[in-house]
Amino acid sequence: MKQVSAKADTERATGDVFAAARGRLPGAGPIPQIRARAFDVYKRAGLPHGGMEDWKYTDLRALIGEVLPLAPQPDAEALVRAKASAKQVAADQAIKLVLVDGIFAPELSDLGRLENEVVVRSLREVLENSVSGAMAGLMLSTTSDSAISLNAAMATDGLVITVAEGNAVKRPIQIVHVATGLSVSTYTRSYLQLGNGAHAAVVESFVPAEGASGYQTNDATIALVGDEASLSHIRVAAAASDAVNISSAIIAAGTRAKLDLFSMTCSGSISRYQGFITLAGEGTKLSANGVNLVRHKLHADTTIVVDHAVPHCTSREKFRAVIDDCGRSVFQGRIVVRPGARKTDAALTTRALLLSDQAEADSKPELEILADDVTCGHGATSGALDDTLLFYLRARGLSEKDAQTLLIKAFIGEPIEEITSENLRDFVTAQAEHWLQAGR
Repeated sequence: MKQVSAKADTERATGDVFAAARGRLPGAGPIPQIRARAFDVYKRAGLPHGGMEDWKYTDLRALIGEVLPLAPQPDAEALVRAKASAKQVAADQAIKLVLVDGIFAPELSDLGRLENEVVVRSLREVLENSVSGAMAGLMLSTTSDSAISLNAAMATDGLVITVAEGNAVKRPIQIVHVATGLSVSTYTRSYLQLGNGAHAAVVESFVPAEGASGYQTNDATIALVGDEASLSHIRVAAAASDAVNISSAIIAAGTRAKLDLFSMTCSGSISRYQGFITLAGEGTKLSANGVNLVRHKLHADTTIVVDHAVPHCTSREKFRAVIDDCGRSVFQGRIVVRPGARKTDAALTTRALLLSDQAEADSKPELEILADDVTCGHGATSGALDDTLLFYLRARGLSEKDAQTLLIKAFIGEPIEEITSENLRDFVTAQAEHWLQAGR
């Protein structure tokens, strides 16, 4: 009975948050109705909880309890703090686009460095332009996932990035999400469209400004990748130690496209990255990799669903987790092979390194094969550092901490090496090394 009451109280509080925010949510024409329908989808399910199979290890109803009020419009002081944080995580040679407390900040962004083949608009601009109603409807489309539905209802801003057919963006585009508030929530939604034969690399960084704490982030990225196009998408989440980060990626790729995806979580209290990737054109190749770096009581969840919708596609997934103290890492990977998707070649591996007796790793690799003539496999392992290797390194003069650090670097190095850009690979490596140094 108490659970029912708690659920009702949570739904009522979330409804109050939505009602209070509606006047600040951009959108002309049908957009308010689309938001209301998305919120109804969310309300029927409520916060994701353990009774939902895809959320069985990450019960947000128990972990966070409630949705916090929407963050206010960032003021001048917030922008100053955000500028300092965005500068600290800037990737080398990247074109920086900054979102502060869920609002695009053009004054902190490198709009003047955009290449001619790239068009960038804010989501707010698109939603308030009735001429763009068709695109707005796509932007605010919902799925059965209640976290994504809540994002559709509450999104205040984001970026609409379009790369024209046949163009290659030479420099990475970095979207920096900066949180400056206390006990507030932010909702951002970005849309990437790569025309046929286009190529681009997009980095998303999540960081707190000095003094930010207790906030909740709900972000969604929707990407449409054309025929023979390629997208490299890298996400690095380093939220405040008591913050919540829920990030979703919905990606569809055409014929003979190439997807290189990477996600790393290295801070925060509760984190969930979920990717829904559809290989919709024949001959498409996917490389999806990730690392969870977990210590203290961080709960980090990575859930990837790869849908092989057509024949002759290839997917590879490599995931690593390093867990210390009382941390918990979750990896769920599901490969779906649709009827008729013959000649599918798919493989998934996940490995966890436990550095303490209290560390926990949950892995759930799945195959759902509905076609013949396919090659699919998965594997999952977990364990501690190899004592023999530690002894070997210490016998050659390394301290115990240095020996452990060297082995951890080697352990997480394999998925990081899959990042095709050397600059972006170095960027991710530097973030991982910072996490290692902070705990040594």
